[in-house]
Amino acid sequence: MPVEPRPCSIAAALDILGERWSLLALREMGYGVHRFAKIAGYTGASRDILADRLRKLEDAGVVERRQYSEHPPRYEYHLTQSGRELFPVLLALRTWGDRWAVDSPALDLRHTCGESVDVALHCAHCGDPVTRESLTPARPR
Repeated sequence: MPVEPRPCSIAAALDILGERWSLLALREMGYGVHRFAKIAGYTGASRDILADRLRKLEDAGVVERRQYSEHPPRYEYHLTQSGRELFPVLLALRTWGDRWAVDSPALDLRHTCGESVDVALHCAHCGDPVTRESLTPARPR
């Protein structure tokens, strides 16, 4: 019996976000960096690649360009509501990377209470932790 690709929101999200420079640009905007040159510098992306990724993110409604200079025309890049909602995803990627991809984290993020931030998923309905074992795929109602 042939297996066909599964319709999937993860695949659809990766069509928009699944390139390294896109996620790193979003990281920088999340840190409050909005100017093209600084985003390029902090990510290490070439200007051409970064311009392409920012254009795609803008077309997808994840970021918006705001003009801050008329002569010459210059723009800043800001997260839209859609982009701000990626914050937990970026935090989860960072947490995973700290644990599994680097010898030691380059940065420690602290909450306003003073403690280090760690990502923990909990069901919004019952409060129980969300694990692979606690999930059951079901068609939307």
